[in-house]
Amino acid sequence: MIKAGIIGGAGYTGGELIRLLLNHPYVDIAFVQSASNAGNILSKVHTDLIGETAICFAESHHFDIDVLFFCAGHGEAKKFVEQHEIPSHVKLIDIGNDFRLQADANIKDRSFVYGLPELNKEAIQKADSIANPGCFATAIQLGLLPFAKAGLLNNTDVFTTGITGSTGAGQSLSATSHFSWRANNISAYKTLQHQHLGEIMQSLQQVAPTSDSLSSINFVPWRGDFTRGIFVSSTFKTEQPETTIRNIFSAAYTSEIFTHTSQNTVHLKQVVNNNKCIIGLEMVENTVVVHSVIDNLLKGASGQAVQNMNLMFGFKESEGLMLKSSSF
Repeated sequence: MIKAGIIGGAGYTGGELIRLLLNHPYVDIAFVQSASNAGNILSKVHTDLIGETAICFAESHHFDIDVLFFCAGHGEAKKFVEQHEIPSHVKLIDIGNDFRLQADANIKDRSFVYGLPELNKEAIQKADSIANPGCFATAIQLGLLPFAKAGLLNNTDVFTTGITGSTGAGQSLSATSHFSWRANNISAYKTLQHQHLGEIMQSLQQVAPTSDSLSSINFVPWRGDFTRGIFVSSTFKTEQPETTIRNIFSAAYTSEIFTHTSQNTVHLKQVVNNNKCIIGLEMVENTVVVHSVIDNLLKGASGQAVQNMNLMFGFKESEGLMLKSSSF
């Protein structure tokens, strides 16, 4: 058994991580830190956990653990690492965006590996520190990486739209996350300047045969009238025949346990409540549309963090993650 600590366990990603680790056969939760909820039993905040655990939120942390997850706000993980002497045996997994870009990956004696298993599996297995990808970034990258690797995204524009549920905005209420605003409503936000664009381009450049003329991603994200899930559609033009495109598509991810290509129409209910990414493809004349769907709290956050933990500790990659979708 390994011992896990969680910093910032009161939010949506913290709650999902607790649920996963409570049911993981090789993990004991040593503490769940939340200064604002210290002393309260976990089920007071995450009410579905009633009867499952007697663990209470802790006011502080300790390092008698094997892995430490950061589920706090963006910037908090970097601050924590800077302010504490973390023993070298403690592996770190940051679910925030502090260390995702190469320019930010090195801090003190730590070097964070970008934790997209379908891209960096061997590096993750050897890493002591992981920067978990963003939710939109995960969905967009997994749809586009096979085509970037084949050189099809050079000298072409990629136009991406994506819609996310309200949990993507976090647990703290804002004007656009209240039920009364979200219900029967939809809106765009951060048009062409979403914070995940940097990590997306970084990964596409990593696999592209040449990055000299790699296209930019023109991304328009949308707020949706539902709680969880992300549906992304990426469009680009190509001079390659449809048979070539479909061969690239069908050959992608054949050895992956959580990412799958589908010949059928993809939809959110296939992935809500599980760690899968399901990708579909449509082509009309010389225009390719790649659809990808994930659960933003699982494959887009806490599920992928546990997947990375499994790889780091040599567990079966799917351990604790074989979850049933809410398809019906």
